[in-house]
Amino acid sequence: METAKLIIAIVQLIVCIGLVVVVIFQPGKVDGMSGALVGSSSESFFSKNKGKTWEAALEKITTVGAIAFMVLSVALYILG
Repeated sequence: METAKLIIAIVQLIVCIGLVVVVIFQPGKVDGMSGALVGSSSESFFSKNKGKTWEAALEKITTVGAIAFMVLSVALYILG
């Protein structure tokens, strides 16, 4: 049982570090409410969709990492 807890804890630590790195690489959403109220006409269609695949991949990785982190946390709680 102790071996399982150790393995899960190590995997959780790796997922945690990976999740932090992925979140740091994500671009910030600077506009916020001011962008919604004022509007931004300086962006063209191509600049809005530039790099969308990279951002979408980072969002998916973040979602999967967060779910894995929660599942591992619950597993450690149950084993503990």
